[in-house]
Amino acid sequence: MKVILNQDVKHLGEEGDIKDVANGYARNYLFPRQLAFPYNAETAAKFEGRRAEIEAKKEAKRKDSLGLKEKLESLPVVLVMPAGANGKLYGAVTSQSIAEALGKLGYEIERKRIDIPGLTIKSVGNYSVNIRLYESAVAAVSVQVKSQAQAESEAAAEAKAAQKAAAEKAAADKAAAEDSPAQAE
Repeated sequence: MKVILNQDVKHLGEEGDIKDVANGYARNYLFPRQLAFPYNAETAAKFEGRRAEIEAKKEAKRKDSLGLKEKLESLPVVLVMPAGANGKLYGAVTSQSIAEALGKLGYEIERKRIDIPGLTIKSVGNYSVNIRLYESAVAAVSVQVKSQAQAESEAAAEAKAAQKAAAEKAAADKAAAEDSPAQAE
């Protein structure tokens, strides 16, 4: 059965698209929820009148996806996973784990839109993952997988560097404090 979509329907199409669907799917799901209308001359004319509005919505989605693409590509995603001494992970990094990491960073991406080369990542290292956004827009996101031991040693090194910087600043402040009373006399 041919239908015209009244709204965006996940896994089917966008508003204004003409699709062939099963009769039962149209009668039992699309029509009762006002997601689509039967394709005929009357509904085709109605949607032709709304064509400019529909195209404006699609253009806004394209612009949003390009902005999101730039943000995602500049964002390094770091995942800390348990791994053996040889760098092989106990488990794997999947599209679900990447989607959760992006969610923590404030980007809600469906796991189905994430394409991992080889379907999963099974060792420590740097990888490039593609995220399908809207139409042909694809963001190449860099994913860095670290072992827990590697992450802990980096955190300890950062803490040591911060402690050293704080000690140097305290020494500089103390030297400045000692110099200022001598200059006041």
